[in-house]
Amino acid sequence: MSKKKKRATQHRKNEITRGIFEVLEKEPNKTFNYKQIASKLQIDDTEGRNILIKRLGQLKAKERIREFERGKYRSLENKLLHQGKIEVTARGNAYVVVEGLDDDIFVSYNKLNRAFDGDIVEVLVKPRRKSNKLEGEVVSILERKKNAFVGILDLHKSFAFVRPTDHKMYTDIFVPLSSVGKAKDGEKVIVEVLSWAKEEESPTGKVVEVLGLPGEHDTEIHAILAEYGLPYQFPAEVQRYADKLDTSIKESEVKKRRDMRQVLTFTIDPKDAKDFDDALSFQQLPNGNYEVGIHIADVSYYVIPDTVLDEEAYERATSVYLVDRVVPMLPEVLSNNACSLRPNEDKYTFSAIFEIDEKAQVKNEWFGRTVIHSDERFAYEEAQYIIEKQTNRIGEEVSIRGKAYDVSDAIRDAVLKLNSLAVIMRERRMKAGAISFDKLEVKFNLNEKNEPVSVYFKEAKEANKLIEEFMLLANRKVASFIGKQRPQKTFVYRVHDEPDQEKLMALNGIISRFGHKLNFHNKKTISDSLNKLLEDVKGQKEQNLVDTLAIRSMSKAIYTTDNIGHYGLAFDFYTHFTSPIRRYPDVMVHRLLQHYLDGGKAPNPEMIEEKCKHSSDMEYLASSAERDSIKYMQIKFMQDHKDQEFVGVISGVTEWGIYVEIIENKCEGMVRIRDIKDDYYTFDEKQYALVGERRRKVYQLGDEVRVMVKDTDLVKRHLDFTLLGKAK
Repeated sequence: MSKKKKRATQHRKNEITRGIFEVLEKEPNKTFNYKQIASKLQIDDTEGRNILIKRLGQLKAKERIREFERGKYRSLENKLLHQGKIEVTARGNAYVVVEGLDDDIFVSYNKLNRAFDGDIVEVLVKPRRKSNKLEGEVVSILERKKNAFVGILDLHKSFAFVRPTDHKMYTDIFVPLSSVGKAKDGEKVIVEVLSWAKEEESPTGKVVEVLGLPGEHDTEIHAILAEYGLPYQFPAEVQRYADKLDTSIKESEVKKRRDMRQVLTFTIDPKDAKDFDDALSFQQLPNGNYEVGIHIADVSYYVIPDTVLDEEAYERATSVYLVDRVVPMLPEVLSNNACSLRPNEDKYTFSAIFEIDEKAQVKNEWFGRTVIHSDERFAYEEAQYIIEKQTNRIGEEVSIRGKAYDVSDAIRDAVLKLNSLAVIMRERRMKAGAISFDKLEVKFNLNEKNEPVSVYFKEAKEANKLIEEFMLLANRKVASFIGKQRPQKTFVYRVHDEPDQEKLMALNGIISRFGHKLNFHNKKTISDSLNKLLEDVKGQKEQNLVDTLAIRSMSKAIYTTDNIGHYGLAFDFYTHFTSPIRRYPDVMVHRLLQHYLDGGKAPNPEMIEEKCKHSSDMEYLASSAERDSIKYMQIKFMQDHKDQEFVGVISGVTEWGIYVEIIENKCEGMVRIRDIKDDYYTFDEKQYALVGERRRKVYQLGDEVRVMVKDTDLVKRHLDFTLLGKAK
């Protein structure tokens, strides 16, 4: 090639390079393929197109431009362009949460550009207006949170639509008749979104599963699971794999373990539990101290990495505890049989064994694989009976055997001594700044059709706290055993950050209406005053409201490799070691602990961190599904109490109405502002109140009111009340 031609070619390359930047930077929120750029630069010859394609590849490799998706390019620098998670509100608008930005970005309904709740999006921020609120427009969807939705099928002659029941899903989904399958008009289904072309008003999808008729019990429970992408049965290949496992106890394996079968051992669990994943052993040592073993089901012995069983357990990450059923992380052959520490059976366990003195101080510790033989299985009520009565005799009124029975002196003495040690450990934890959240749990008595016949509250007593303290001890000691080693080792920690000061100030404003206050002098006074608050409201009408608001003011506990300690427990080191049957992070902890006990090197922290994040995300989904199942059952319960008057506490105030929680059963419903007829009410945000314009009557957060059920909707999980007035 002549010098003249080389110069001409180089000149053209430079021109095309400048042109690429001009096109991309002129519209930084758009992506362009090479044909669109060629058109804007008026390149219509083969040589020019080849240079353009080559330069786009080179600029991308040098990270001077971005290839947003295959063959589509965008300008690299755009300070107004952010990535974040979009959260759609019930009204159809949304906020994009961007890491590193103090304020969330508001996105109006008409600027969502087909983004769904939970998607990871790119959002272009507009110049701030007078409101000083960050506003933006979604310009692209980077990652869909989910593409399957629960809804009601509307079947027409030549097409169908699915109306999603998720109030955050703002559009119907078009379904061609060929994609309806066996679904019938009006049935609740799961629909998978396949595409959403720009020229179409609605996305196109296909029905992938029929759940049943709306309002039917199994339909609604399966719908709750499906809404969160949670399974309700195991794939056939996973079930086959689990069923073929050899779950027998082998002498060759026993020889590799510390044999604890001759030491007094027992379990204490809820009376309806089937998966007993922890047991306690107890014996007094010749020096007067006590050896306490916390024995945990050795799930990692059966769940081997890179098997279909392990992959399924990881994907689920947790068992889901709905009101009427448990959706287990592991198939029943493991969760209720092989791994469950049932009485009078030899079991493989992973143990934390401590020598503890009379002052509940740990003198020695040992971690490793063991084999145990549980002597007794107690329900919490039975262990509580021993503690309260200090007796060998379990009364018929609490017995899970259907009749009164006796336990040995050794069992009685072990339970009483373990309880006294647990009391000391708990007091020490509280003095160190731990926060005591003993929130009442709402439970239902169900009939054979899984219909709620009554509501009761589960309260933690000494027997519950006994188990809690020794599980906390094992979790803390395992974490500190690894966490204090140098060089630092990759590990799974359960961390809990300090609460947000603004949330605590807001909590203080609300509780002041009930005569309580927080002390913000320092970290210790905050935790002490929080504990005093939680103790003072026990048995008061505002207890559940204050408990709920206090929990909401806290940061969320998560799994991570980055240890920052656990604020709520006042521990510098904490992990989850004690429930591997129902939590995947505990399986990870067992594997890592054994790996380090065997002298192994630290694995890749990024890989472990990714698994931690997935486990935290799945825990959140499971807890959301659990809350929804409680809400569903509360509405079902209230259907049979429509002519009854109730006294409740105003638990929330919004511009569209007030939420009222009934004192006697904790069912929460809404009184819509349009249904309060005695005046025209407006929302006063500062007072957390609705205020009548003419009579100035105030309905404020925490007020006691009288209500009746107006409407119950099991499908949408709505409970509406009629307001009768203030309680006298």
